[in-house]
Amino acid sequence: MTSPAVFRIGLLRLTDAAPLIVAREFGYFAAENIEVALSLEPSWANVADKLSYGLVDGAMMLPPLALALHLGLSGAGGPEAIIVPAALSLNGNTITLASGWAAPLQAEPDASALDTARRFHTLIRERAEKPVLAVVHTFSTHNLLLRYWLAAGGIEPDSEVTFAVVPPAETANALASGRIDGFCAGAPWGEVAARAGIGRAVATSSEIWSHGVEKVFAVRRRVADEDPGRLQAVLRALLRAAAYCDDPANARDLAQMLAEPGYLGLPAETILTSLPGAVARRTASGRGDADVSVFFANAATFPWRSQAEWFLRQLNRWGYLDAGVDTSAACGIFRPELYAEAAHSMALPVPALPWKSEGAHEAGWLLPASPRAIAMGPDRFLDGAAFAPTQMR
Repeated sequence: MTSPAVFRIGLLRLTDAAPLIVAREFGYFAAENIEVALSLEPSWANVADKLSYGLVDGAMMLPPLALALHLGLSGAGGPEAIIVPAALSLNGNTITLASGWAAPLQAEPDASALDTARRFHTLIRERAEKPVLAVVHTFSTHNLLLRYWLAAGGIEPDSEVTFAVVPPAETANALASGRIDGFCAGAPWGEVAARAGIGRAVATSSEIWSHGVEKVFAVRRRVADEDPGRLQAVLRALLRAAAYCDDPANARDLAQMLAEPGYLGLPAETILTSLPGAVARRTASGRGDADVSVFFANAATFPWRSQAEWFLRQLNRWGYLDAGVDTSAACGIFRPELYAEAAHSMALPVPALPWKSEGAHEAGWLLPASPRAIAMGPDRFLDGAAFAPTQMR
């Protein structure tokens, strides 16, 4: 009997690629009789194009980019439809500015992200210049969160800031060369810039949207349709890996693994700052230069359709969507029922509904789930806004 072909997964040099790397290196995929090849890509555009043309079967993916691919707004326009059967991480990004811009915003170490946004607005007006800020892709959480932060501070993103697109692994070099004045990128690139003395974080994604989804796992819909058992095996392996990555006791070993030249190729101590448990290692002098990723707690692996709707609302806010776009159909590429099948087979709790409100919880709360409730953390936005998905209105 012919064995199934290798399952190819695309990823970037980022901390939140950890579950994919762990699942392969620790044999979680192999234990499910799945042979996986990880394909390290230089940019999100590469990932999108390879997934569109079926050159990879799955990939770590930016939620807005997955939606943009479905809507035909991005990618190479290949024939492959994609779905999102799981998420990979929450939090993890920083808004990092060149030292000359960051220093005036750090006069008060305990300033909130909203405070720094307002001060940044004042600074832009005082200097009468438009800073050049990089995001990793137009259809990225980074672009939408950066715009949210700017707008909360009174800044009009499209007239008071110049945007550039720079792959995450190139952001620190672009900052050092003076090509950009700042960037919003995932870990550990904010920490890399800080250790090189070229920039400092002035806000983190967890401050902008606490426990907001950052990366998801996208696959070609054909994978689910033609061999659903194979996809379930991949999901089970990823859930095991996510639980491992989320345990602070494993952080140092995980950092060493990610530091390998074939993966992030950076010092383990730099990567460690963005792994669970890193908060305890930070100083009390202010925010760190990395944001800590969440891989398993807080229902981190669940593909929320309500969060897909939030991203679509933000894409519409900034003029990326045409009138008449069927957002409900777009949200449908998030497939919580596929996730539920894998999680239930492992006796893991699954949220009772595929949507939830965002921004309504300042403290911990319990999410209704089966077979047991899930402990959740705050989900506040920096401006105090709350988002209720269509199904809850």
